[in-house]
Amino acid sequence: MSISTIAAEGLDAIFNFEDLSGTYSVADITLSMTLALVLTSTIGLVYRKTHRGASYTQSYVQTLVMMGMIVSVVMLVVGSNLARAFSLVGALSIVRFRNAVKETRDVGYIFFAMAIGMATGTRFYVLAAVATVVICLAMLVMERFDLFSQRGGTLVLKVQVPSGTAWETALDDVLLRHTTEASLVSVDSTRSGLLTELVYAVRLKTGSTLQAVLGDVQEVNGNQRVSLITGYDSSDL
Repeated sequence: MSISTIAAEGLDAIFNFEDLSGTYSVADITLSMTLALVLTSTIGLVYRKTHRGASYTQSYVQTLVMMGMIVSVVMLVVGSNLARAFSLVGALSIVRFRNAVKETRDVGYIFFAMAIGMATGTRFYVLAAVATVVICLAMLVMERFDLFSQRGGTLVLKVQVPSGTAWETALDDVLLRHTTEASLVSVDSTRSGLLTELVYAVRLKTGSTLQAVLGDVQEVNGNQRVSLITGYDSSDL
């Protein structure tokens, strides 16, 4: 065998490689990623429509779309190769997310987008489309009819009283008159011990107004600061 032949075979070994993406056709890859984009975009629109509170961010919705497409690609890479699946699990296990999720429903949308990405990546196209439609309709119905809401939502009452006041019973009469439920959440000393701040979780009686509650509380605490936070159940302050 001549030196030129050996050199040619060596170059072929270096520059010739097997492209495993040939396992799927270009049409399969395009359809999987396009469907993941369309379906997760639909999820993002439903999330924007049904979101409540002050924590809505555009980047979160864009992340849902990106996550669905990425998971679709991951599933295409894994295919039916068990060794490849374990390798990806090991590689992805080093990723750590530090951002706290403010609303528990946001976690559900993350899993929703991931599940749709998995379905499109494994070419369960009908399953992905039907699941997206059914779950999105369920979220819209719950939002439209305000299902599972609690009548007379919880309010947070913050009251400051002078430190010498018997705060354990100072507001008993006011709370009994205006609330159906009242529980002391926390007690804190403020202004170098001159004042005591009480935080209650309360539910107002039918007919009781916020103005009446604030006025009666200020009569008891000597016109010190009083705060009544409404919309506590549906906000994310």
